[in-house]
Amino acid sequence: MLDANLKQQLDTYLRNIIEPIELRVSGDNTPKSKELETLADEIASLSDKIETRQGNGKRTPSMAIARKGEEARVSFAGIPLGHEFTSLVLALLQTGGHPAKADPELLEQIRNLEGEYHFETYISLSCQNCPDVVQALNLMATLNPNITHEMIDGALFQEEVEQHNIMAVPSVYLNGEHFAQGRMTLQEIVAKLDTNAAKRETETLNEKAPYDLLVVGGGPAGAAAAIYAARKGIRTGLVAERFGGQVMDTVGIENFISVPYTEGPKLAASLEQHVKEYGVDIITGQRAANLSRNQLLDLELQSGATLQSRAIVLATGARWRQLGVPGEEEYKTRGVAYCPHCDGPFFKGKHVAVIGGGNSGIEAAIDLAGIVKHVTVLEFADTLRADEVLVRKAESMDNIDIITNAQTTEILGDGSKVNGLRYTDRVSGESKQLELAGVFVQIGLVPNTEWLQDSEVERNRLGEIVINERGATSLPGVYAAGDATTVPYKQIIISMGAGATAALGAFDYLIRTSAETETNEVPAAAYG
Repeated sequence: MLDANLKQQLDTYLRNIIEPIELRVSGDNTPKSKELETLADEIASLSDKIETRQGNGKRTPSMAIARKGEEARVSFAGIPLGHEFTSLVLALLQTGGHPAKADPELLEQIRNLEGEYHFETYISLSCQNCPDVVQALNLMATLNPNITHEMIDGALFQEEVEQHNIMAVPSVYLNGEHFAQGRMTLQEIVAKLDTNAAKRETETLNEKAPYDLLVVGGGPAGAAAAIYAARKGIRTGLVAERFGGQVMDTVGIENFISVPYTEGPKLAASLEQHVKEYGVDIITGQRAANLSRNQLLDLELQSGATLQSRAIVLATGARWRQLGVPGEEEYKTRGVAYCPHCDGPFFKGKHVAVIGGGNSGIEAAIDLAGIVKHVTVLEFADTLRADEVLVRKAESMDNIDIITNAQTTEILGDGSKVNGLRYTDRVSGESKQLELAGVFVQIGLVPNTEWLQDSEVERNRLGEIVINERGATSLPGVYAAGDATTVPYKQIIISMGAGATAALGAFDYLIRTSAETETNEVPAAAYG
């Protein structure tokens, strides 16, 4: 199953195992069971600290990983390849005693959690969001004997998926009850379980000394800004809901210059590692709530904490724009989706629609066409906005229909899941209806700047932060970069350059204001 290159890499990783472990495989005579048995045997052949034995899991095929002589607390129902292969490798290492790379205080918090927690996470192997959740819960299970976790490949356990009415992943259940939906970090999961964690975190944040430069946002723009600031030798912090931003939801990246191909989560991990090398104070799991200037710039967080800084770079990015039509909110995760790579496999053999004829919409249609029975693309304008090469590819596929001048007016459902869509032909004015099982919304981005509405930072009619050529905003000392700003092109490489520009602009501001303070001069305007 594993090619020579993958075996060589795995062999290197498995040398870090300290304690003997067992792979307990539960299977039958099905091809998938035999495939999992083969995978387990190949892994065991690479290390004298790993052996296989027959398991007694409640699902087949499944593979539990346990320290020898102990109860298994981590298991995989299905074959953990694709995006989940890394989850498997980490589970092997951590069960075998290799220390986890996470904040020591957070690890200790996990060890001290009281109560019984039995997690189950339904995933698809094509989902790039799922591994973060799987790896977080696996780690928790290896640290705390009262926690267990099983990854479940929805494609192999369709009956369970239908029973739970799961149409989006990752979908997490705790002790048999729905716990969470979508990507979550280790910190977010622990905070949800430890009700006192938020209060302790707020107290800790309030005690932090003021920064010279504080970056708000952990995407490419924020990472670049943090690195450029830290290289200047100033006290730099970075606060974000999650590191990586929207890049974490991007699968294939082929236009990052000098790197022919990479994937979003991999790039995000590299960005975070690079930022950490400069000693930047990284704060995650926090969302900005307000910005004001007193003696310093005060950044209020939704948690109730306040961080202070002499200068700030706003790099809060953007999110997928919603349709805003009846039925969208009601059927979100129950047929309405925004990530074709994550949720596409749940619509195998079914009819779906993609709303949006830009690059993201046409790329989604092409990807989905290889999974589903039929894709209908609905574009509001009279022509598609996607690159010509993508349009030609979509038009060449037999199971893709493209409808222009189509205004989606309502998502239809039976009360539990999507079963159709209604749209208006903008030329004839006629209302039409499609029968389908899923709707993938791909209509562009909206900047994450609503929280600035009561601040002095100027935004345009689209909500984008207005900046000048140095990244300066209308509020002195506040700079901005990336998809949240008026920069015309929303691209990773452009966001990185903008982040560097904003940091350099902020550093120049800090130098000038320090000199002006010493000479009792009035600071120059931010746009200067």
